[in-house]
Amino acid sequence: MFNVGDLVIYGSTGVCEVTDIAVINPIGIEGKSYYAITPLYQCGTIYVPTDNVKVFMRPIISIAEVEQLIDTIPFIEAEAYHCNGANGLIKHYDSAFKSHECKHLIELAMSIHAKKEFVAKQNRKLGTIDEKYLKRAENLLFGEMAAALNITRDEIPEYISYRLSLS
Repeated sequence: MFNVGDLVIYGSTGVCEVTDIAVINPIGIEGKSYYAITPLYQCGTIYVPTDNVKVFMRPIISIAEVEQLIDTIPFIEAEAYHCNGANGLIKHYDSAFKSHECKHLIELAMSIHAKKEFVAKQNRKLGTIDEKYLKRAENLLFGEMAAALNITRDEIPEYISYRLSLS
């Protein structure tokens, strides 16, 4: 159970703040308890049943977990993923998102960056699908890290560089 003010990851939306918990009583129907959550990096409010099992929802990671995650970056072996068809590439990238784990998003982003370097050496550009998933992974990852550290998403790359310089 979450409380008002908690920051949570909600599905593919990313970081949301629980702004209210209320019972909604449509006419003639027994009331049901809902979270009102507001995405930090998008507009609107989402109403989620408190007994929600359809869409993934968890608390954001802690500052210690952010720092531990960053400390593992030098040890991640990023390998570019190549696939002949777009569907295979999408399926591979989607699997990282379905885990809802920051570690998998870092691995995904690093593998796409490795692919970007590989294709650049061949005087080619990174594909549209790769670019889309890289942006999506970095947005989710940087959003959660920024919320945990209470800084902006734009400050995350600099924070990561600083943290890695300490090792």
